[in-house]
Amino acid sequence: MSDPVTVTYSLEEVLKRIEDKLDKMDGSLNKIEIEVTEVKTELKGINKRLDSQEFINRSIAIGVIVALTSGVIKLFFPNFPNLPH
Repeated sequence: MSDPVTVTYSLEEVLKRIEDKLDKMDGSLNKIEIEVTEVKTELKGINKRLDSQEFINRSIAIGVIVALTSGVIKLFFPNFPNLPH
């Protein structure tokens, strides 16, 4: 049959290596968590800017529609505000 396997590492060495790897993983997770927080903050700022931009665009669109409507009314009814009594 096969020969028995002999482990040449001490339990203390193995545990130390595992702890080191866990520490590295913990550090990586902390960096990822910080980056996610930064992304969330950026998204909130972008969302606020988009909200204000939408408001400005809506206001401009309403102004253009009112101006065009006024122009069309004035074109077809030149005496509209001063209609004879």
